[in-house]
Amino acid sequence: MEVIPAAKQALMCFLISNLTFIVCFLTGVLGSSSELWALKYWGPALYFCLINFVLKYCYKGFIYEVSIRATGLGAAMAVGLYLVTFDNGWKVFGLYTVVLTFFHFSEFVAVALSNPKTVTIDSFILNHSVQYAVAAVASWVEWAVEYYFFPDFKTHFWISSLGVVMCIGGELIRKTAMFTAKHNFSHTVEFVKRPEHQLVTHGVYSLCRHPSYVGWFYWSIGTQIILLNPICVVVYALTSWTFFRERVYAEEMTLLGFFGIHYDEYQKKVGTGLPFILGYVPENRRQKIKERHWSY
Repeated sequence: MEVIPAAKQALMCFLISNLTFIVCFLTGVLGSSSELWALKYWGPALYFCLINFVLKYCYKGFIYEVSIRATGLGAAMAVGLYLVTFDNGWKVFGLYTVVLTFFHFSEFVAVALSNPKTVTIDSFILNHSVQYAVAAVASWVEWAVEYYFFPDFKTHFWISSLGVVMCIGGELIRKTAMFTAKHNFSHTVEFVKRPEHQLVTHGVYSLCRHPSYVGWFYWSIGTQIILLNPICVVVYALTSWTFFRERVYAEEMTLLGFFGIHYDEYQKKVGTGLPFILGYVPENRRQKIKERHWSY
């Protein structure tokens, strides 16, 4: 598996797909008159089928899987950019789509560049979990219902812009953490210490113990602020907080086992970065944590 070529391939497919679909949507290159309106919208679907055919012919295995996912994300971002040109509730959904697609694409590229030995198709985290998919669909449903019954409610674009800023900040924190940790970063909690595994306490890790979780926590809430989803803002905040509370607890149990007193001293100096989450520390070991936290 050649990782750097895969990262370059992902970037190339993402950009080409994005540019192709932007041209198609924004210029009506296939025709935008009333008689040919369908071509403007069916055209992108035909383009995607054609691109998939070319990719399938040219690439095999891992490179193809990377290419088709990057192409799909690039096309989806182009759709989002097109929706951003609207002056109604579709605008906020377009902003959300741009933020979401960039997150998944950049996640793969960041892993491929910072920790190439661990990169897989799952590094796109498109198949993160059933709960993640349900949460995403729930946010789309709330947006659709509220846009249908209260269309003006989805036009508070200045509030939506705050969500965009929040997502950008979350992305920067998370990606900085990934490049700082490098081979020490993983999408899953590791229970066996690798020989090269080191305790990272410099850079952004000197500010908080779990910057990648901090970034994702605020990014997830920001996506719902973008959509102007008051219900999902609360639900996402509570659900994300509960998830990271248990994940941090489980992870720090292993880190204390890996690094012993060194991690204990690190805990005393630096907080988790997540609100009201202490982690696995003496004064917090009696908290009610579900046993199944080990499965995360």
